[in-house]
Amino acid sequence: MISATMVASIARKVAQKKSGSMILIKELGRAVPYGVYDLAANCGWVSVGVDHDTAAFAVTLRRWWHTMGKARYPKPRRLMITADGGGSNGARVRLWKIELQKFVDEIAV
Repeated sequence: MISATMVASIARKVAQKKSGSMILIKELGRAVPYGVYDLAANCGWVSVGVDHDTAAFAVTLRRWWHTMGKARYPKPRRLMITADGGGSNGARVRLWKIELQKFVDEIAV
């Protein structure tokens, strides 16, 4: 079981890191924060995983969508996603494109 103090410590570390940067937590191992910032709602969502591969960010998008996005935007016509263009989510990386396409097919955008 994770204590409230440990959760607060993890939250502080996550807040200080950029999305996709690995955080080492002695008691738990590594953690990688990914975030969604909703400009229209001025609201953020952070998901902490264990994979530093940006293609795993599609999982964060799904969690955000099912937790917050779907209620806020029940009939979306479009969704703008901005991400850096290098590494795992580069234009030539198939996994990023496949996962992103699965997500937009799922939400019917």
